[in-house]
Amino acid sequence: MIVDDPRRRIPRTDQLLAHPLVVAATRTLSEKVVRGIVRAAQDRARSGHITPEQVEGEVLAAVDSRSASSLRPVLNATGVIVHTNLGRAPLSDPARQALADAAGYTDVEFDLATGARGRRGAGARAALLAACPAAEDALVVNNGAGALLLACTALVGTGEVIVSRGELIEIGAGFRLPDLIQSAGTHLREVGTTNRTHLQDYRDAIGADTRAILTIHTSNYRVIGFTAAQGPAELAPLAREHDLPLIADLGSGLLAPDPVLREEPDATTALEAGADLVIASGDKLLGGPQAGVLLGKAEVIARLSRHPLARAVRADKLTLAAIEATLTGPEPPVLAALHTRAEDLRQRTEAFAERLRQQAPGLKVEVLEHDGRTGGGGGAEVPLPGWALHLPAALTGALRTPSGPELVPVVATTREDACVVDLRCIPAAAEDQLLAALCGAAPEIERMGEGRR
Repeated sequence: MIVDDPRRRIPRTDQLLAHPLVVAATRTLSEKVVRGIVRAAQDRARSGHITPEQVEGEVLAAVDSRSASSLRPVLNATGVIVHTNLGRAPLSDPARQALADAAGYTDVEFDLATGARGRRGAGARAALLAACPAAEDALVVNNGAGALLLACTALVGTGEVIVSRGELIEIGAGFRLPDLIQSAGTHLREVGTTNRTHLQDYRDAIGADTRAILTIHTSNYRVIGFTAAQGPAELAPLAREHDLPLIADLGSGLLAPDPVLREEPDATTALEAGADLVIASGDKLLGGPQAGVLLGKAEVIARLSRHPLARAVRADKLTLAAIEATLTGPEPPVLAALHTRAEDLRQRTEAFAERLRQQAPGLKVEVLEHDGRTGGGGGAEVPLPGWALHLPAALTGALRTPSGPELVPVVATTREDACVVDLRCIPAAAEDQLLAALCGAAPEIERMGEGRR
């Protein structure tokens, strides 16, 4: 007796590749990727995980949900504006358009009028100088760490840089600034103590090998109580007295004072106080792409630009385009979220909560006070008063892993046994997506017996 082998019913590769939906997928996916999807479904059928009749459906579902990039857009409902794990600053619409425009050939280093080579990043430089007139010149590199590395290499070399012990910080993922500085061959001359460093400490440390004085903003934490620290205003006269460059690594990217973050240092104030060089990040409070922004004296920027390391850390055309558009366009999303008034957020949240109650009547929905945060190493411990949705706690996980590919993952937080959804960082145009995600997750929570009124 001959038993029919079910594997004989598995659709052939050429048949699956000829399906109109699979053919359409090759417009965004390579042939190699599409063939891999087909073979994976066939292998699952051969191993008995699915039936031969399910192969075509699995292939179609896979090509429909697969994109050329594995990065997935998410909605940030945490209330943390510059969320490092979610890519820090969301770009403004003009910056996104600038990225698309710069994706092909562009005049990044070409003068269209003369046909000769042009200055790289001239537009971004001009935009930075317009936004921070206290700077004589500007340079954009790949990120903040690259900016500090370039400054240490070009200005200090194997000499000594003086820095307060209380400013030798560790930031995300175990990354430590002392390790970065020493990787340039620079010797650290630590002065003061963890909580108190005086001007005399810097003065006593200056010697024959001293090449610069460095002050670093401890942007991701605060030391309070019995403390003393010296900023650019106090250090600049000492640096000038000994003909030493004063470097101020501010990190968070604030170009001018902001009333919401009164204690956050900014580039304009630091330069006006006498700093020769200010270092900031482009994807924090500046609200642009990942970049290291260097602002300062013309001779200092020229020295950095001429150093061979500048080539290794230079910014690409996409970054330069996005930085310029961020600065010349309207208020970017980061600053818009930072400046959102608590009462405006309350009204918006209550209106959204009513929509949610109508579409998911079985879901328990409350609107309560909730403080947002700047995040990303800026405005440490400064609360941003606001309001947020309080929902059943089980929604937090369900929102991150939506059941359908048409639903956008939502990253919320859990506080006091509740899922907290903060609209501060949700664009108004994305509210329908957020509502769909919540309504999509609500039935699953109700099946678990949670979240009913």
